[in-house]
Amino acid sequence: MDQAQLFDPEHYLSLVGALPDQEIDLAQAALALALLDRPGISPGPYFHHLKRLVAEVGERHLHLLEGGAVDDVMTQLAALKHILYDSHGYTGDVRHYDDLQNASLICTIDRSLGLPVVLCILYIHVARAQGWHMDGLNIPGHFVCRIEKAGQRALFDPFDSCRLLEAPDLRFLVKKALGPQAELSASYYESAENREILLRLQNNIKSRQVELEDYDAALKTVERMRLFAPEEYRLFLDAGVLYARTGQPVAAIGMLERYVAQTPDPVERREAELFLRQLVDALN
Repeated sequence: MDQAQLFDPEHYLSLVGALPDQEIDLAQAALALALLDRPGISPGPYFHHLKRLVAEVGERHLHLLEGGAVDDVMTQLAALKHILYDSHGYTGDVRHYDDLQNASLICTIDRSLGLPVVLCILYIHVARAQGWHMDGLNIPGHFVCRIEKAGQRALFDPFDSCRLLEAPDLRFLVKKALGPQAELSASYYESAENREILLRLQNNIKSRQVELEDYDAALKTVERMRLFAPEEYRLFLDAGVLYARTGQPVAAIGMLERYVAQTPDPVERREAELFLRQLVDALN
């Protein structure tokens, strides 16, 4: 396929929705999501840029090995940092963190600024293209990366110049997000699945839209999430609430009924059932 001319982002995301998680191309899916908001832009230069990053990191890694570096995770990370941070300037947008541009892979490539999860998507894509083992970690409030090789692993933060992270750093992030009583959990060290990463990316956008009370835009974001994660039951609740807030009670009832049928949490089920009854009663 000629990606620049034939790439249909909505169709592509629908195909992603049917793929096993391990077959999802994170960067291409993130690019598709960004293109939905920029319909007049050709994806060609962005596909080319991703390929260029992959090639440059491969060349840098080879150069380091030829110079005597040990082939370990720190050399891999050094190659990634040299190209993505030192050469291309990819970093976190500290001054305007909540700017929605920071959640778009297109805008991140254009500006070399982005949210933690978008920057991690770039690093994961480039590392995996080399055949390296890299994952994202769903730390509350701040997405980070972990690279592994032969039993050696390193956690680092692409948002902050690839700074290496130890347990105290992660504990600080958790407490900052969840409060002073929060502590590290073993679950925070579990690798995030590709679909999870894309959901976290879009949840950043949805949360900002809800904060701005732009419920139509938030609903559109949830509908896009349902393209690539059609089995994610929590999206039925999100869609139901947003359909209700945008004056679509029949659609809201349909989504909430699906959520009630699938949620494993009895407390959340009861809360959804109460909201559902209120909507049904209002229609009668």
